[in-house]
Amino acid sequence: MTEPQTPVESSMAGNPSPELTTWGVGPWQGEWPVDSAGNLDPVLDPELLKAGDTRNVLDKYRYWRMDAIVADLDSKRHRFHVAIENWQHDLNIGSIVRTANAFLAAEVHIIGHKRWNRRGAMVTDRYQHIRHHSTVEDFLAWTRDSGIDGGALAATDPVTGKVTHSPLPIIAIDNVPGCQKIEQYSLPADCVLLFGQEGPGLSKPAIDAATVVLEITQFGSTRSINASAAAAIAMHSWVMQHVF
Repeated sequence: MTEPQTPVESSMAGNPSPELTTWGVGPWQGEWPVDSAGNLDPVLDPELLKAGDTRNVLDKYRYWRMDAIVADLDSKRHRFHVAIENWQHDLNIGSIVRTANAFLAAEVHIIGHKRWNRRGAMVTDRYQHIRHHSTVEDFLAWTRDSGIDGGALAATDPVTGKVTHSPLPIIAIDNVPGCQKIEQYSLPADCVLLFGQEGPGLSKPAIDAATVVLEITQFGSTRSINASAAAAIAMHSWVMQHVF
């Protein structure tokens, strides 16, 4: 006779990336938060108020509807994007998505295979905008079409008065010959941080397309660090330069 499943085990059986955590809260206690007309705050989810909220979210977002959380995040996302090459179904992609959510990246771009292992994302992909590009060339076209609509990289035609934009700079992270140190580089406020596969790193087309290639200075015996760790360091470098 098998042991009965716990709620967490039962959820994992049907969902490979359950949004369950020990940091959850139970059903709402007391009168529901309604206005003078008896209407529930529109950001709140009645089902979560009834059953409790076991999601791994900030206390601020407890009992909020998922779309309301995304809308609130959209109102204050940072200006950097994150791009990841996905030719070998790298297991680090999920962790990079989770970090991109933590640092509130504008968007995550998957280059190559559309399917990726979401387990490492721990459901944060539900709150993070993700865009797929089949090839490096498609990704480059997006950086040109998206561009930067304001700031130093925007230009106004003196005759027509039309404002044009420049492509988003691609900041590749890899330790290849000719790369510069991220600790000594001023990251653009508007940019895409581009990461490669665990092991082989970035493909040649991706490196050739980059505005600059940066390495993370290391002091030990190993030649490289984990791809998801490198991504976290790079994103935090942008935050240190442009938020603090």
